[in-house]
Amino acid sequence: MNYDIRDIALAERGRKRIRWAARHMPVLNQLREEFAAQQPFQGKRLAVSLHITTETAVLLSTLHAGGAEIALCASNPLSTFDDVCAALVEEGMQVYAINGEDLPTYRRHVEQVLDIDPHLVMDDGADLIVELHKRSSSGSVVAGIEETTTGVVRTRALASDKLLRFPVIAVNDTPTKHYFDNRFGTGQNTIDGILRATNTLLAGSTFVVAGYGWCGRGIAARARGMGARVIVCEINPTRALEAYFEGFQVLPMEEAAPLGDIFVTATGMKGVIRKEHILQMKDGALLANSGHFNVEIDVAALEQTAVQTQEIRDHLVEYQLPNGRNVYLLGQGRLVGQVAAEASPAALMDLSFAGQALSTYYLLCTEHRLPPGVHNVPAELDERVAQLKLKALGIRLDTLNADQLTYQASWQYGTAE
Repeated sequence: MNYDIRDIALAERGRKRIRWAARHMPVLNQLREEFAAQQPFQGKRLAVSLHITTETAVLLSTLHAGGAEIALCASNPLSTFDDVCAALVEEGMQVYAINGEDLPTYRRHVEQVLDIDPHLVMDDGADLIVELHKRSSSGSVVAGIEETTTGVVRTRALASDKLLRFPVIAVNDTPTKHYFDNRFGTGQNTIDGILRATNTLLAGSTFVVAGYGWCGRGIAARARGMGARVIVCEINPTRALEAYFEGFQVLPMEEAAPLGDIFVTATGMKGVIRKEHILQMKDGALLANSGHFNVEIDVAALEQTAVQTQEIRDHLVEYQLPNGRNVYLLGQGRLVGQVAAEASPAALMDLSFAGQALSTYYLLCTEHRLPPGVHNVPAELDERVAQLKLKALGIRLDTLNADQLTYQASWQYGTAE
């Protein structure tokens, strides 16, 4: 059997929701038409590990329409939509993912996806890439694509240790990804996840954001927009200054811990919120993570410290501490916008996934071959994504005239006489 999903009978519901997402993804729709006509991926096998959402389905359908054979697993045990899996199976893809699957099942699904001997791996978090490098051979793989910050960090670590066997394009680092998906998408879906899991009021609360990268910027801005007082925790001095000059209070976590009502981590680092911080928190503090892996909040220490736990709502568990206070963990400490909400809006994922689709074309369908290492998306591909999106939105730009082009290319012009 070329799939392992919860229930194939969910396919119709999945198809309906995928169609809704596709309505808001005009760039991918245009690329799908091009790929369907040209069949550039005919005979190519893609191993994919992504959050299995309706938006992801639009990306994979785009590649599948171009002739790609696709095997898909989840990049997180809790971010899978079972109806989407069923719809993709009926479309002819191999899918190995079940929402809430345990870690042994998750790892088995990763191995099943790689069993197709792919030509390219498309990853979110680098689990496919790392698993390949644990094997003696990468088989037919000629290149990879990594979609998120944590995965790029892991892949760069492989390259730094001179172990990376093939080129990997860091889609996460391209402007049309981190300016929009990371900032606006993660900002919105994090708040959405918190509200769905807790139905709490953000206005008037003290909201602590750990990390002020593009995701942290977006979360902090959305929280402030909802009326929260925002504190930022950072280790990078430049980012800390940026947060300060943008009007946020900047404190180390040990000082923010007693002040916050809601805590969100978005760093890609382990142990950002630890036992010593949790014991200082107010009664009723909410803990959420927006980083890729469930290591930013020390969940093991929280479970060992608690004298009692109970599930209060979907994706919300109460932990009673020895000091008599209660804190609440959202989504098992996994990325809250994917677990408790529906990930980034389709209009934003249109940009990120168009970048992935064009990067796939670039890697598999041209004679150009990159050396092993982590590479940026070619600037012309990223610019094409932005241009297609602007066209779809009906937005026109100014253009330079001949005199301006001459001025731009000249060194002779200086202070006007």
